[in-house]
Amino acid sequence: MKRLGFLIALALATPALALPPLAPVKPINDGLRAVMIADQIRIACPSIAARMIAGWSFIRSLEAQARDMGYSAGQIEEFVESSAQRKRLEGEAAAYMKAGGVVGGQPETYCALGREEIEKGSQIGAFLRVK
Repeated sequence: MKRLGFLIALALATPALALPPLAPVKPINDGLRAVMIADQIRIACPSIAARMIAGWSFIRSLEAQARDMGYSAGQIEEFVESSAQRKRLEGEAAAYMKAGGVVGGQPETYCALGREEIEKGSQIGAFLRVK
């Protein structure tokens, strides 16, 4: 009887222990995408620079948030180093930038989006500054 009780308790506890993949966790996903977009803007636009300390601090806060949600350092590292996740985020970033008027090979379009993000005070804009 004790064994049956233990198995029932284990079965009920298992879903609570299972964490969803980090990819669909909206604040983590959105935050990483914002950092990626800001990085691409600062690389392509000669008149915009990165606010590196703000970016690194934000990335550390995302890591802390994931840990607080129950993810281990190993799970976080696996997610961040995953080429599939990187490609997914790059696709999302490219779609966002295209919708914002960015055209590959045209730095002025990256600059326009960067200035717009800075002006509206978005998360992307928080990582950028006009030189």
